[in-house]
Amino acid sequence: MLEDFISGKKALFATGVHTELRAQENRNRRVSLIQGNLTANSRSEVLGVSARVYKNGLYGFSSMAEYSASAAEAVLKAATENALFMDKHVPKGKGALPVIQPGNIPLNKTILDTEQKRYIEFCKEVDDYITRTYPKLSSRSVILSADSMEKLLCTSDGYDGHTASPRSYIYLFLNTESASGMPLELFKAVGGSGNFEDRFTDPALIYPEIDKLYETLMRKREGVYAEAGYKTVVLGGILSGMLAHEAVGHTVEADLVMGGSVAGPNLGKRVGSELVNLVDFAHTAFGEQAPLPVYLDDEGTPAEDAVLIKDGILTGYMNNRESAENFGMKPQGNARAWEFSGEPLIRMRNTAVLPGKDKLEDIIASVDDGYYLIDTNNGQADLTGEFMFGVCMGYEIKNGRLARPILDTTISGVAFDMLKTVDMVSDEMVWSSSGFCGKKQPMPVGMGGPALRCKVMIGGR
Repeated sequence: MLEDFISGKKALFATGVHTELRAQENRNRRVSLIQGNLTANSRSEVLGVSARVYKNGLYGFSSMAEYSASAAEAVLKAATENALFMDKHVPKGKGALPVIQPGNIPLNKTILDTEQKRYIEFCKEVDDYITRTYPKLSSRSVILSADSMEKLLCTSDGYDGHTASPRSYIYLFLNTESASGMPLELFKAVGGSGNFEDRFTDPALIYPEIDKLYETLMRKREGVYAEAGYKTVVLGGILSGMLAHEAVGHTVEADLVMGGSVAGPNLGKRVGSELVNLVDFAHTAFGEQAPLPVYLDDEGTPAEDAVLIKDGILTGYMNNRESAENFGMKPQGNARAWEFSGEPLIRMRNTAVLPGKDKLEDIIASVDDGYYLIDTNNGQADLTGEFMFGVCMGYEIKNGRLARPILDTTISGVAFDMLKTVDMVSDEMVWSSSGFCGKKQPMPVGMGGPALRCKVMIGGR
């Protein structure tokens, strides 16, 4: 765990300016088995300290790939000099940032390390189960990733804290061929927030997930192409979560709003049906820990939920302190940096469409001719809210019943138009938190949602 070399440096903070002093260590452990062969076996640590100083709309920033008392003093001095120099020569005169009352966030999680040998042995046991149980697969991959961010933060006005965010995942990839010889692949991520030893006590606990993935892949072998066109579909929770993050979430990040996103002129307006609600959760969702809990951001703002869409109306943005001042909103802890050398950016945390009251079986039964779309392997969107997502697993719906599986396809549309067609929302949530958001810096994020009945453009052959 990080030793505290920075809290005693508050006496060196310049008066009249907002100051952040942050120490951070990122760890990553990775093992990859492809066809049983060890193709990746890596461990990395990135450790350092940074300081950021704000003066009248300008920031001075400095970082050092060393963590010591002297390094903390050096970056603090450099960042302060940078801010004061720029304020003197490029005055913006914006004044102070919103005031955050002082407080402290204590260490929320201990980082536990595991020997690399243990990771390799675990993956080999999982791979051995796949080979002896399903020998006819054309190929297979088992990938383990355990990463963490640990941060110590001191601020001149705001919360201090010591936070740690470990997560651990096993990624399972199974490959086969269709009856016509087309290569088919499905994957599943197993794991979540926490250390490896918290999440993975016995390889046998993963075997049921492998069995389900294999059964789904075998059904996909009998798949047909979807019929292209504007269709009624039921988006599963993974896809509604992707929509929440990619097609809506980025448009309501305040820095991108100021850059011209579609959310700018739509604040306070209807962007979805009255059944649509969307929240960026901080650390707790529906009475349980959110997939990737954030308790404190890197500006010293304690994290709380950001309500983005309420009953179909766009009600807010995700902000840092500066953008919150600009829009007259409350900062809620969305400013995060990936490594010690990065400045905090406005980032999502656990962004989700809220569940409704409908049962999934009733939603499917209500569709005469459409598709139930379950999983995605990629997605992209732009600041207009226009999106295109890959669909790697889904089914036809005929006369209210699931019919044949479909082969890989895409869906596309404009988020704020598509959300207005939502007329049924399931009462069950599905979360995904195994990937990274790539906005300038990578960042672990969670996304989720219920099943939605809506209309969307679907691709065909």
